[in-house]
Amino acid sequence: MRYRSPWTLVIAGTVSFCLPLFAGVLPEDRADALYHSYEGGGLTVNGPSLLARTHIGQSVSVFGNYYVDSITSATIDVVTQASPYHEERTEYTVGGDYLHGKSLMSLAYTNSEESDYLANAVSFDISQDMFGDLTTVSLGYMRNWNVVGMSTDSNFEQDADSQRYRVGITQVLTKDLIAALSVEAVTDEGYLNNPYRSVRYVDPSSSIGYSWIGEVYPNTRTSNATALRARYFLPWRGAVHGEYRMYQDSWGIDASNWELGYTQIWKDRWTFDVKYRYYEQTSADFYSDLFSSPDAQNFMGRDKELSTFNDRTIGLGVSYEFPEGGWGFIERGSLNFSYERIAFDYKNFRDLRDRGAYPVGDEPLYNFTADVVQLYLSLWY
Repeated sequence: MRYRSPWTLVIAGTVSFCLPLFAGVLPEDRADALYHSYEGGGLTVNGPSLLARTHIGQSVSVFGNYYVDSITSATIDVVTQASPYHEERTEYTVGGDYLHGKSLMSLAYTNSEESDYLANAVSFDISQDMFGDLTTVSLGYMRNWNVVGMSTDSNFEQDADSQRYRVGITQVLTKDLIAALSVEAVTDEGYLNNPYRSVRYVDPSSSIGYSWIGEVYPNTRTSNATALRARYFLPWRGAVHGEYRMYQDSWGIDASNWELGYTQIWKDRWTFDVKYRYYEQTSADFYSDLFSSPDAQNFMGRDKELSTFNDRTIGLGVSYEFPEGGWGFIERGSLNFSYERIAFDYKNFRDLRDRGAYPVGDEPLYNFTADVVQLYLSLWY
């Protein structure tokens, strides 16, 4: 679990802009094979994901997903406080959808395991079409049960649980314009920090001017996020989309991001996407790059993802849909590729890799870039 980053880690979950599906239709039978890769800031994550979905009768659709992260980490936290490491995370998800009239109900279970982190989650969602199928209202709930361990201490075991509540509405505004509003609230409790991470404090007795002590976080956290999305279809088989999202939590973090993108269909079978995203946040109340003493305050954290920072993403995507027919039981297929370049700029987290080259507290601010690649094949049957 050491590589996890709640704000900036963009692995296979990064997908093109989309609006919620309408409730009155079951998902199509399909199979996806995905390869994902993230590389930046000393962190490399890659691996496959396999998904299959099929109908049972006219009202039920079931699916299964297998997902692997192979993680090699030499991030700035690791190289300044520990040694680089390699590990693997495996995730399994099974679930199903039930269609009743214009209501769609979905249930899923996810299990994720790595050497020092065990996660289990159950989610339930329901959506309903109304007003001539122009409006879709959705509700959702997710419950997570996690166990945090340490590879260096077999006796260390802490619980970290969370609950997520979400509500959304999707509205067809005109024949060319669709918009969606979503709200999510999250409650976390238990062991919420990283057992491997430390904070630094001023120590005149140290040869480098500072020493380290384990970080201490609150054992509860509540957060909420609101997002507004829209897509406008253009007469030349193109579309523009936009998104704005606001976030705040009980740790004092305020964040927002906006995204603009364009999609173009070319010669029926090709689809091209381009997007730009900007994200910014303030730091947590108990965050500091350098504390005055080891007992400066009750809670202390130096995770760069709790600091003040922003990031900028440029994304490109291309998809090719194979001609239909001649595939036996396969109706159609598509090959998809996407690439994102992300630049992270930290405002109060300092780069300590050149120890002794700068006065304590005046080290250069940290920044890095990351590359995210996805290649996946989709088959409908």
